[in-house]
Amino acid sequence: MTVYIDADACPVTRIAERVAKEYGVPVVLLCDTNHVLSSDYSTVKVIGAGADAVDIALINFCRQGDIVITQDYGVAAMALGKGAKAIHQSGKIYSDDNISGLLESRHIAKVQRRKSKNHLKGPRKRTAEDDKHFEASFRALILESLG
Repeated sequence: MTVYIDADACPVTRIAERVAKEYGVPVVLLCDTNHVLSSDYSTVKVIGAGADAVDIALINFCRQGDIVITQDYGVAAMALGKGAKAIHQSGKIYSDDNISGLLESRHIAKVQRRKSKNHLKGPRKRTAEDDKHFEASFRALILESLG
């Protein structure tokens, strides 16, 4: 098992690395050339620039039994399709039961944004409670995967 992180602007990278290290699980951070990262624990793969370059590379790397951390529902859906597990930075675990609804919601929101002339607010500020929730969910996912 390897943990793959869609690491461009991912707020939980350090938490994920710390937890994965506790269990001896390797981590690969994928970023584009605009977000070059460094890590004392993870392998860092810098992928060429491009709208979906990191997403495509991540899906090409991940295999059945791996864990993917991403906020992109499309990436999560493809990871699930390969037999990997996927988790959002909020701690929400993607599953075959919820991914279709999430993709549909994303599509409806995109349609609404195109129709609206008003700029919609971005996500709320991340809190320490958000970090705790992610860590608990991620730890549970690793333990489940280790069997």
